[in-house]
Amino acid sequence: MNDDLLGRIAEALERLAPPPATAPDFAASAYVWQADPDGLMPVDTISRIDLDLLVGIDRSRDTLLANTRQFAKGLPANNALLWGARGMGKSSVVKAIHGAVSADYSALKIVEVQREDLPSIGRCLALLRGRPERFILFCDDLSFGHDDAHYKSLKAVLDGGIEGRPENVVLYATSNRRHLMPRDMIENERSSAINPSEAVEEKVSLSDRFGLWLGFHPCDQDDYLAMIRGYCDAYEVEISDVELRAEAIEWQATRGSRSGRVAWQYFVDLAGRRGVTL
Repeated sequence: MNDDLLGRIAEALERLAPPPATAPDFAASAYVWQADPDGLMPVDTISRIDLDLLVGIDRSRDTLLANTRQFAKGLPANNALLWGARGMGKSSVVKAIHGAVSADYSALKIVEVQREDLPSIGRCLALLRGRPERFILFCDDLSFGHDDAHYKSLKAVLDGGIEGRPENVVLYATSNRRHLMPRDMIENERSSAINPSEAVEEKVSLSDRFGLWLGFHPCDQDDYLAMIRGYCDAYEVEISDVELRAEAIEWQATRGSRSGRVAWQYFVDLAGRRGVTL
């Protein structure tokens, strides 16, 4: 095979290969990481509510807010795992805190990473490393099932390997599971392993790598009603306390649960009936 033919083959392969990802100018406040082809897609409008409207999660909210302010200032900050009941504002508080802190520190950006794109996370970190901006990597609804090896990729963010995690990157993840894996998976592997104590250590210890564990628990009725009243006041939807209580409790009963998400769903219905645009 002559050199000319080899050269043509090499050129053809280069044309087939996707171009390497380049970092954007980071003029936007939020981005979504996508793999194959790699890239950071800017988000023009972020779906979020004001931090003051998040009721019943004060301790977790304030802890994460303080951590985020430290990070935005260039001070040490922890990765955070927000775990607990569905619909209690785990993802909402991350987006709301980013909005509140980035109003004072415009260099603070948020980058959403889908769980299925975790194997490419090292390439994302390579684009962010050394930048003057500060980045919150946000992975929503994170969990791992049986024979799921994606958790190994997450260690690139939590531990960073030989290079270490970039000092301008922190990870905030939400999950319904405290240990990011099903309880039956933990129990099955322990019962069938030669050394039960080590069988799931690598997977269970993944959650231990988060410096902050913030629990979100089901709200009581008073908090549920306070959430709705807060929405009504913020969006100027008029309704008496007696009527709100009766309707909101009936709405909750039809859903079979009580949470921040259910409170917002009732409020959306109420606002629509009252002709109020959100």
